[in-house]
Amino acid sequence: MDGESERTCDLYSPAAFETISLQWVRIGWSLRYYHNFQWMGHPVLQLPEDLIRLQEAVYRIRPDVIVETGVFQGGSLMFHATLCQALGKGRVIGIDNQIGAGVREAIGGHWLAPRISLVEGDSTSREVVGAVARMIQPGETVLVILDSCHTKEHVTRELECYSRFVTRGSYIIVADGVMRDLTDVPGGQVEWVSDNPLAAANEFAARHPEFRQQQRDDISANVTYWPGAWLERVA
Repeated sequence: MDGESERTCDLYSPAAFETISLQWVRIGWSLRYYHNFQWMGHPVLQLPEDLIRLQEAVYRIRPDVIVETGVFQGGSLMFHATLCQALGKGRVIGIDNQIGAGVREAIGGHWLAPRISLVEGDSTSREVVGAVARMIQPGETVLVILDSCHTKEHVTRELECYSRFVTRGSYIIVADGVMRDLTDVPGGQVEWVSDNPLAAANEFAARHPEFRQQQRDDISANVTYWPGAWLERVA
């Protein structure tokens, strides 16, 4: 139902899958479904479907460096580092405005610690971006994931700061664009209609023809918290 209109479709069709999946994602977000998962003992606040798609990209690209803004308790950094360990190459740089002593200790004491570096500070500050630049060697393949803040303004700044590191054939990934579709769920906010990561990704893609925005599945509205997130460097 949409106001006074009604649309029907075959249950076993792409249209039905997309409609049901969107509602499943919306309800799951409102119930904090994504809080149910850990990786190597550390909470990872991501939808499992997105992590599976991410590992597909990492397996194909085999990056030397994975940069992620947003650390929380380190679960996603552990996930990336595990992939690097399995591939026998690569390291992870995690950036956050504040990284608690407990998080540092837990990550530093883990057997994957040699593959993980932490940078504390504003992800868009000159100091932090410069520190990351010094940690990337010429010729290395780099993949970037942005998940530190969900306002359009901040994500736009991160895109401009970190897209320069992304190598051809790799991606800069903008997490949690699903916020656009959550304005009416418990905890949702009206301003999310336009103030969300997806809006930043859309405008970045329009300004930067060297990047191509894409979905990673044949079904246009797949089960994801990251719609429109995949910005591939093509030039």
